[in-house]
Amino acid sequence: MSGFIATGSTDEPFVITNDGFWPDIDVVHLRESIRLDGSITDARIEVVTVNALIQVNGELAKVKLNHVENGYTTIAAVPAFEVNGESHFIHLYRRSIYCSVGAELAERYRSYDTSVDGNKNADELTPSVDEYRRDARFAIRDLLGVGHSTVELI
Repeated sequence: MSGFIATGSTDEPFVITNDGFWPDIDVVHLRESIRLDGSITDARIEVVTVNALIQVNGELAKVKLNHVENGYTTIAAVPAFEVNGESHFIHLYRRSIYCSVGAELAERYRSYDTSVDGNKNADELTPSVDEYRRDARFAIRDLLGVGHSTVELI
């Protein structure tokens, strides 16, 4: 028996291109940011990330249209305060994507191991899934310029 364990790539440059207005996604940075190890393959991350891009870009379509109509060709060109040398809009956008990816991967992880330990781990992951979804929603709402709460009187 060997001690070799095959895992996905974690350090090869890997960028998922976006629509030109929103930034491309650096998968190495995504992995580091949400602490994904090599057990999740690049192919799996690509599928989940593309799905997140489609969903988030769809939700932000009106924001993009508004900025493009005002003459801005990228979100980086939109006037905004900077954090760590980048527009805070870029940070919020990445957070929405990264948290959406983290939530979907955590949800899918639940179905891979149905042993007693797997069920226990799945129960422990549930708060993480909810937290990822909340953080993604907050970032999207910040980009939309709306509050974090929706209150409706019935």
